[in-house]
Amino acid sequence: MKKPFKINHPFLRLAQSIILVVVAAWLLSVYFFRIDLTSEKRYTLSQFSKKTLRELDTVVVVKVYLDGDLNIPFRKMQQRLRETLEEFQVYSGKKLEYEIINPFKGKDAKAVDKNLDILMSKGLKPTNILAKDKEGGTSEKLVLPGALVCYKGLEIPVNLLKNNPAAGAEENINNSIQAFEFEFIRIISSLSAGSVEKIAFIEGHGEYNEFQVGDITRELGWYFQVDRGKINGTPGILNQYKAVVIAGPTLPFNEQDKYVLDQYLMEGGRVLWFVDMVNASLDSIKEGGATIALIRMLNIEDMLFRYGVRINPVLLQDGQCSMIPVNLALAGNPPDFRPVPWLYSPLLNAPSGHPVTRNLNMIRSEFSGCIDTIEARKGIRKTALLSTSQVSRKVAAPVIIGLEEVRIPLKPEMFTEPFLPVAVLLEGRFESVFRNRSTSDIFPDTLVTFKETGNPASVFVAADADLIRNEFRPTPNGMMITPLGFDRYTQQTYGNKEFIVNAIQYMTGHEGLIRLRSRDFQLRLLDKATLKSDRRKWILINTLTPPLLVILAGLVYTWIRKRKYGRAS
Repeated sequence: MKKPFKINHPFLRLAQSIILVVVAAWLLSVYFFRIDLTSEKRYTLSQFSKKTLRELDTVVVVKVYLDGDLNIPFRKMQQRLRETLEEFQVYSGKKLEYEIINPFKGKDAKAVDKNLDILMSKGLKPTNILAKDKEGGTSEKLVLPGALVCYKGLEIPVNLLKNNPAAGAEENINNSIQAFEFEFIRIISSLSAGSVEKIAFIEGHGEYNEFQVGDITRELGWYFQVDRGKINGTPGILNQYKAVVIAGPTLPFNEQDKYVLDQYLMEGGRVLWFVDMVNASLDSIKEGGATIALIRMLNIEDMLFRYGVRINPVLLQDGQCSMIPVNLALAGNPPDFRPVPWLYSPLLNAPSGHPVTRNLNMIRSEFSGCIDTIEARKGIRKTALLSTSQVSRKVAAPVIIGLEEVRIPLKPEMFTEPFLPVAVLLEGRFESVFRNRSTSDIFPDTLVTFKETGNPASVFVAADADLIRNEFRPTPNGMMITPLGFDRYTQQTYGNKEFIVNAIQYMTGHEGLIRLRSRDFQLRLLDKATLKSDRRKWILINTLTPPLLVILAGLVYTWIRKRKYGRAS
């Protein structure tokens, strides 16, 4: 008699398993989901990032150059970067491709140097790390923690390392990791935008020329159309711009230009002022002489006061400052140039809680002034974005300034005015400075519209124009523009450029990017002192625990089999 075919036949069970695996694989390929068990959702992209990636109309290629002989922190940084780009790939529908390139691999020294020069000319910044060898010594190695985003023939640099000297190495790496999504998405969103917003640099009042603000103009060009021009007292000429920048004026504003700026603000505009109320320059004293710093009259004091701030005609000195080379040799001896602290060049602090200044490096300034906020201006939200350290003071103008001051020892009892505001952001509905004034005197032959109280707007005021100014020098191939915030004496790049870009993006209403920048990943560090004292204990635990768990699992499995099949027999 033929045996009946049983439902639990091995071949049938095998077929069932294969069908189940195929169906599960198909379902997983159709229905995409992620489960993020971290408390701050560090592995979850924001909705703004997902939307930006899904709306890509062509392929974006990201070339990452963080590879080679990396130490553990940079290896961790590379791994997290790879995971972030893999997430980008999934949500972009394969319209984002990435590759990790070792810029030091398989080439001789000359070829490596040439390749590095090319990458640096494109905007990437290398950094040095200390690596330990087998003999216990240390050696210095070069890494390139950056990437190029390639889109429709354009290559945009993204520098990934947040190298703040005030923070530790692990904190800098953590800050860099949590900024990955923001750094890439702000580039991709600006490149893939259907229309380009416009901003303008105002001319006609002795403002910085195109070379003095060349680096920030080039950086803003990735996100906006940047124009330059004069107001010429033309009402409404600024209404097409999302923001206007007034960088380093030296001549007084006439009433017509003030009216145009005022009414632009009443219409909901955004104005950024970078103003030196005291005329002082390091160039005038670098030869060892002295100069008199005088108060500069710009005829904008009434405007700023009405909006809620006053720029004091003072210069700030700060114990937290940058260095300049000074000849310290006595008269008649050979020159002896040494870097010394220059108190008139404060390194400004940025609050970590605001989206504009989050995780920023210190900001380099030169001959900064000080800002007071006017509390009588109700309904205006005032936020100090930059301030001095706790070791600072004011020096009233006019004042004589000379390099001989570096020989005078710093006296802590003189620096008793801490955390003086240098840059302030004002937000709200402003009141016109021309309220209760006749406009017929300003425009006698023109009929103009006037608003006394405006729409929601914002004003940024910095009491130091040098925050936005870069160095430049002529060369046979044209003007050589130094990156904004770069200190040629210390080879340190400060956060000036990123600060200004963030401020403009915040003021122009890029809410998705601002929320993205505000994300915070908690840094969970091991207690190094405890690890060092209990090193042997932790080595034994990590060495013996895995095999003991395997042995225990084997014993439990054997006991279960004996218990199950022993009864059956």
